[in-house]
Amino acid sequence: MIAALFSGGKDSTLAIHKASEAGLKPKLLITMKPYNEDSYMFHKPNIKYTSLQAKAMGIKHVIWDTEGEKELELNDLAEALKANNVTKLITGAIASRYQKDRIESICKEQGIEMISPLWGMDQEKELAEIAEKFEAIITKVAAYGMDESFVGAAINKETVERLVALKKKYRINVAFEGGEAESFVLNAPMFKKRVKITSYHITWDGTVGEYIIDGAELSDK
Repeated sequence: MIAALFSGGKDSTLAIHKASEAGLKPKLLITMKPYNEDSYMFHKPNIKYTSLQAKAMGIKHVIWDTEGEKELELNDLAEALKANNVTKLITGAIASRYQKDRIESICKEQGIEMISPLWGMDQEKELAEIAEKFEAIITKVAAYGMDESFVGAAINKETVERLVALKKKYRINVAFEGGEAESFVLNAPMFKKRVKITSYHITWDGTVGEYIIDGAELSDK
């Protein structure tokens, strides 16, 4: 079975989009749900709303719990892949060798082909493609130079320009591979419906900010 690791963010969604265009549409989306807020491998913010995104795409979806502890979470991923008879796995890895190598090791152990359509992609070009084709928002910021105005901001041309400027000034990773920020996709070419946020709240401690979805539903595009 072709499956995709799916966090609900821009990278995993764009990877699914590109794989589908290449004739490798996933039959299953696997979302790893870490108990640990600071998981090395998997996102946690707004994770429960990945079920709405999966429904919008018309793809079967499973949420797999993981402790989110370094290295041990790989065992949880291995169990998820084995339990779902995965033969090909699509990932949104773009530049993080840490993430790619660890997922790849699990895939090799199980004879699974790992597909990473974004790997090595120019990060500014990736952001520009997201801004052009997707409707996505920034749901967490944790980087020097990224102030409260970025929390909940749409990833559009203006936001991309601001991020590129911060990259030049503070050397942040504009694809958020260093944990600078996280994102959530509301609409994309393969979505049959869009995710409409009905309620949310924002937290900000002066350095780290989160856009926490309290309610959401599917609506017509």
